Amino acid sequence: MVDDQLVAANKIVGRVDPLRLLEGVLASKEPEFLAVYGRRRVGKTYLIRSYFEERSTFFELTGRVKGTLRMHLALFAESLSDAFLGGVPSAPPRSWHDAFQSLRTAVEQRARGDRKIVLFFDELPWLATRRGGLLEELELFWNRHASRMRHVVLIVCGSAASWMLQKVVHARGGLHRRLTRTLRLLPFSLPETTAYLEWRGLRFTLDEVVELYMTLGGVPHYLRLLEQGESIAQNIDRLCFGRSSPLRGELDEVFASLFDHADSHRRMVEVLARQRGGMAMNDALDAAHMASGGGATRLITALDEAGFISSHAPFGRSSRNRLLRVTDPFSLFAVRWMRSGRTRRWSQLRGSPSWHAWAGLAFEMVCLEHIPAIQHALGISGVQVEASPWHHRGADGGAGAQIDLLLDRADNVISVCEMKFTEGPFAVDKRYAEDLRRKLAVFREETGTRKALRLVLVSARGLRRSRWSDSLVDAIVTLEDLFATPRGLR
Repeated sequence: MVDDQLVAANKIVGRVDPLRLLEGVLASKEPEFLAVYGRRRVGKTYLIRSYFEERSTFFELTGRVKGTLRMHLALFAESLSDAFLGGVPSAPPRSWHDAFQSLRTAVEQRARGDRKIVLFFDELPWLATRRGGLLEELELFWNRHASRMRHVVLIVCGSAASWMLQKVVHARGGLHRRLTRTLRLLPFSLPETTAYLEWRGLRFTLDEVVELYMTLGGVPHYLRLLEQGESIAQNIDRLCFGRSSPLRGELDEVFASLFDHADSHRRMVEVLARQRGGMAMNDALDAAHMASGGGATRLITALDEAGFISSHAPFGRSSRNRLLRVTDPFSLFAVRWMRSGRTRRWSQLRGSPSWHAWAGLAFEMVCLEHIPAIQHALGISGVQVEASPWHHRGADGGAGAQIDLLLDRADNVISVCEMKFTEGPFAVDKRYAEDLRRKLAVFREETGTRKALRLVLVSARGLRRSRWSDSLVDAIVTLEDLFATPRGLR
């Protein structure tokens, strides 16, 4: 109840833990320096603006894609006028040094009582043009002045996660260890998505919400475009498959806005999207025609930190043998279905063999994004768990084995998770049971583990019990369980 009241009071849906962090910032008796990052369209600006705009003296400056120094200084003058000068125009500063001098003067003149002054620099990577000197002046402003002003909250925000982490969060220069708090804003989880849709007056079943999540993910901007009265297929057709659909070129736009070499980043995502279960890093680089080395490592890291892919060391392997896979549902959907020239509609594609193949992979991705819900359903939320994939290539062309998710538990058990997306309850037949037994035997032999193995079936429609399932499946996680994700920092 407290969580619901907290959200309702701020007119912000699904952001309980971020709101608690912002409440702490507002109530602090010390100056605060907060860095916010997360993929584009996830609602970072909306969160900061909605929470602070009416609770503080609010200064907001937003960078423009490929904006020039002159353009940004002119925008700074407008923002300064709006926040501190009652709208009276002021001349643009000649440099960032002059800009922060003006900002310091304005803050000192406005400071009174306990009312906070929030200085919000949005899309900082775009503001920090080459040779512009913004970061150096920001460091100087904080270290010499703002860090001594208890009423000041300095917030920097950016969608280019790797840039934010390198230049701000893990900075080695003047900003080293200067942040007081960090916030990585993630897409909505399944229950948060449901809450947001209900807040907008949209009513969908759990099955429909999962299908939406498998296509659009939990990205608030995409969910905001849904229309009441339209079916899921109608909404997706309108948003993605028409010539003027608002999301038709979205993936290209997002990549171009985040990465300097967007073609290479997109090519890597396309390679991984074709491979169920992911690919070893070296195999992925070969398939994308990229040379290994520092540049490739930075590209993989940037995609990982931006939330498009995940990079995991498989169970029992070193970090040099990392497995890469797409984790952003919309990226997988766009690569698979929204190719240039495709004329069929989602309502026509749905139910086809290729649709079922995609749905299985997309549902697996949803499950991997809701591991806390799986732990909760298994009753092991309080047990320390290491989650990882595992794969084994068969020797001399023999059959290999792949496990999509292992939960290596501190209670001497390994939960081996199989994900299934079917139209009805999943049925374990003799052939599948034999394959599962072989897979478990290969895993035990190759890893040498002595832990107990427990087979978990994560099935959207549950399980049709049989003698084969009774002898193999130890636990079932359903769609309803995935919607009971314990609240985290989302």
